[in-house]
Amino acid sequence: QVQVVESGGGLVQPGGSLRLSCEASGFRFDYYAIAWFRQAPGKEREGVSCISSTGSTTNTVDSVKGRFSISRDNAKNTVYLEMNNLKPEDTGVYFCGATSREIGCPRTDNVDYWGKGTHVTVSA
Repeated sequence: QVQVVESGGGLVQPGGSLRLSCEASGFRFDYYAIAWFRQAPGKEREGVSCISSTGSTTNTVDSVKGRFSISRDNAKNTVYLEMNNLKPEDTGVYFCGATSREIGCPRTDNVDYWGKGTHVTVSA
């Protein structure tokens, strides 16, 4: 049974930091690129960052580049998203997705397995 579980969300003040985790099971984790997505209230889900199956390549969107960092530990079947200097516009539900198609990652239309998300609220 495939499981993708995000954790680490919460309430943080502007300028603060959070570290999200995405732990997966039920499939060959090291065969899949893993991406983080987020969905703000009333908006569509958007890609944030992606890491290749081996961890050798990452792709991060411009809006968070320099503040967010993605990494993975294949021995633990886990991907992390380190988020620093958080802003109110970073508020949303953060989802983790696994894809066997790395080209163009992160893309919402080619995720094979989704997690249920973790809430991040950036507010004073």
